[in-house]
Amino acid sequence: MARILIVDDSPSQLMSIRRIVEKLGHDALTAEDGAAGVEAAKRELPDLILMDVVMPNLNGFQATRSITREATTKHIPVILVTTKDQDTDRVWGMRQGARAYITKPFSESELADVVNQYLGSGPSAA
Repeated sequence: MARILIVDDSPSQLMSIRRIVEKLGHDALTAEDGAAGVEAAKRELPDLILMDVVMPNLNGFQATRSITREATTKHIPVILVTTKDQDTDRVWGMRQGARAYITKPFSESELADVVNQYLGSGPSAA
């Protein structure tokens, strides 16, 4: 069982993603904006982070950059989960240190596949 940090400013999205994460058998931690996400990542050291992009205080690109460049958290895979679906957004997100990029709306199986892949338990981890 892994500990997954979900960072999203939408309560409905947080609940939806949390439900999927828990259905996969993992513990879900949550943060409601990028700044809180960075602090939670440093404090909790989760196994994986699912990060929204469009958020107040610190957007997901900035938060991802902070997490992936911080010595204590740079090993944690960050997956961006966002409505921003332009190729330039995807490229920019990956340049900030994200390992994967999922656009909303996503299917439960799509999110599960990426989570499993980065936790080393999915079909592509073999």
